[in-house]
Amino acid sequence: MVVKMASNLKKYKKDINILVNKGEKILSNLKTKNLDFFRKDYEVWYSESLSLIRIILPDRVNDFKRYYYQKGEKCLENFITSYSDFDVFLEDSIKNAIILFQCQLGIVKSAQRRFESSLFDIQQIVRADLFDSEIDAARELLKNGFLRAAGAIAGVVLEKHLEQIRLNHNIKIRKRNPHISDYNEALKKEGIIDVPTWRFIQRLGDIRNLCVHKKDREPTKDEVDELLKGVEKVMKTLF
Repeated sequence: MVVKMASNLKKYKKDINILVNKGEKILSNLKTKNLDFFRKDYEVWYSESLSLIRIILPDRVNDFKRYYYQKGEKCLENFITSYSDFDVFLEDSIKNAIILFQCQLGIVKSAQRRFESSLFDIQQIVRADLFDSEIDAARELLKNGFLRAAGAIAGVVLEKHLEQIRLNHNIKIRKRNPHISDYNEALKKEGIIDVPTWRFIQRLGDIRNLCVHKKDREPTKDEVDELLKGVEKVMKTLF
């Protein structure tokens, strides 16, 4: 467990260092008006940076996204998509794009500095490692034919992860002991997940219920495998 956590920390730090270096190159090309390079590399950089910020600095996710997409014309999305000829950009449009990108790069650098600070909070990384271990245990149970037990463990992991998403977004649930369906409804209501994702999680919850409650039939191996794969997907895509 300790070795795995250290490995994750090392990986995240390496990934952030790479993103900072890439960001500096993108900024340099933007300042020198090498806009073809900016258009080609920015979108990849943005997606990779957003994924890491969700883990390391979840409270800055909305800020990071807002510089890319916000109401009005002054956003990076508009800069990238609204003009067909990069050679005729107005000077003020480029200056505005530089300011917005510098703000995003600053957030990534803040994530980088957290690894050098004694105050770095590794709670979410530890939690992710624990969840990975539990999913591994569930897979071993599934492999040996313990379908209900495997599904029950996966259901617990899903419920805990949805609870963390709720905390990350400061969403309140009145129910004292909420379950998967309660978290799912709350996240949809607050716009954190869309309807297809809500349906996907609802399906996972139904399989989990089949595993932990005595119904008319036993869960199938394919259903439990679907549950485990679904939980892994939720863990990797929702924060």
